[in-house]
Amino acid sequence: MSGGEVSTQRIPPFLTLGSARSSIFGGPAVPPQPFAVDQHASVSRETDSLKGPTVVDSIDDESPIATQLASEARRRERLIGRELPRPEKTRVFTVSNQKGGVGKTTTAVNIAAALATAGLNVLVIDIDPQGNASTALGIEHHADVESIYDVLINDVALADVVAACPDVENLECAPATIHLAGAEIELVSLVAREQRLSRAIANYAKQREADGKPRLDFIFIDCPPSLGLLTVNAFCAAGEVLIPIQCEYYALEGLSQLLKNIEMIQKHLNADLQVSTILLTMYDGRTNLAAQVAAEVREHFPQQVLDAVVPRSVRISEAPSYQQTVMTYDPSSTGALSYLEAAAEIAER
Repeated sequence: MSGGEVSTQRIPPFLTLGSARSSIFGGPAVPPQPFAVDQHASVSRETDSLKGPTVVDSIDDESPIATQLASEARRRERLIGRELPRPEKTRVFTVSNQKGGVGKTTTAVNIAAALATAGLNVLVIDIDPQGNASTALGIEHHADVESIYDVLINDVALADVVAACPDVENLECAPATIHLAGAEIELVSLVAREQRLSRAIANYAKQREADGKPRLDFIFIDCPPSLGLLTVNAFCAAGEVLIPIQCEYYALEGLSQLLKNIEMIQKHLNADLQVSTILLTMYDGRTNLAAQVAAEVREHFPQQVLDAVVPRSVRISEAPSYQQTVMTYDPSSTGALSYLEAAAEIAER
């Protein structure tokens, strides 16, 4: 497909619950089961008639649960069948925030999975020594596996380390291993140390074209929670920055420092870099603090903040233990729905 050619893909209807592989906690994994309602159970003790009221019937149409279910149903209806445009050229995102625990890896893998589910070609590059993105996508990343470390330090071709995600078509991952922990020191003495990832991605694009493979539509680089040379490599390789912000006060404190570092990258290393997307994560609608943080971020970054907000979700937290994203672990969950909305917004910008 040529660079100027534009096509569209549809987000398919929600799939059935994906099968979970072995749990990292040992023993066979047990996928989550839907809540079963006994349609023959009667609320009244005086009758055993099958026509008696059920648990579902007893839910007030104006209760918070009913309101939430109705809202999610409307959101799903808007997503199903929506066409996602294929970008004219590969969009490279760095998913970064020097504060840990804000949902960088979760955001990178789930948005990537959502876009790939819609038929777009997506690559996730894991440059976090913890390798959590590789785990979530079901990619082996033990010490004996060739990884992004070998690409950065030993000039191994990116095509030689990329592996296909077993659960999602069109989704690939360049895994990280524990060797990356020492890469910051090893990069210091190398020539063009800030541009090594950028060159590797450019060479991989040429290799795909030579092999007759389709062009990548999106690349997401999952960064460590720091602003060292690994993150600098990611900034130099990307055109856009995606910043997940936890809806708590400490997340706002670190944002200004992150933006200052991005300005330095723009001035000295990558003039094309821009903060294009901010995603609010771990949103708890029951607290005033979350609403205040969200309002403040939207006030300062009205163009960058996505309308979609990712809530706190048990399903999102459980999915990595089955080496899956929430998109395959429980595609009908609120968390999966929120990431689908975020992915659609990003694709349509």
